[in-house]
Amino acid sequence: MNVRDIIEEAIDVKQRLLTDKCYLDAVDKTVEMFVEAFSNNNKVLFCGNGGSAADAQHIAAELSGRFYMDRPPLYAEALHVNSSYVTSVANDYSYDDIYARMTQAAGRGGDILVGISTSGNSENVVRAMKTAKEQGMKTIALTGKTGGRMKELADVLIEIQSTTTPRIQECHIMTGHIICELVEKKLFSHNNK
Repeated sequence: MNVRDIIEEAIDVKQRLLTDKCYLDAVDKTVEMFVEAFSNNNKVLFCGNGGSAADAQHIAAELSGRFYMDRPPLYAEALHVNSSYVTSVANDYSYDDIYARMTQAAGRGGDILVGISTSGNSENVVRAMKTAKEQGMKTIALTGKTGGRMKELADVLIEIQSTTTPRIQECHIMTGHIICELVEKKLFSHNNK
């Protein structure tokens, strides 16, 4: 593969999203859920590992800081940003429990947990989604093709039809940006007129 081949592959995966009704409907539903949660003073929590943790933190920052508009902050947080917490729970319990314990502590009914995993099978994210359901939270899964184990735990599944990790991650951050932009417009566009 050369540079052009990789770019063409990335474009192809994104091009297919334009006609993927399940994907388009899932993104629209996610935007509606975020708007409802933020309108009711609820929060959105994010979790993932590696590049998906970076995406979780990136999307949370766009919501809690700003995207395009100068507007009030929204309560969005990535669950891995406290390294002392993550390392202590991983040491005292298990790495598989890091997100479930924080979801139990921070999550309430009406809140949303977004789990990000290219395979859909990351054990710590799966456990967090189970805990979120027990807490009365809504769950959204961003995954690759098949949705993995997270599929059964998600109120909304945003599934990228690829099995190639970099292409899935590229679509995940694009999806996050789309969600942030649409949520911001729906909640605050009246303030900028």
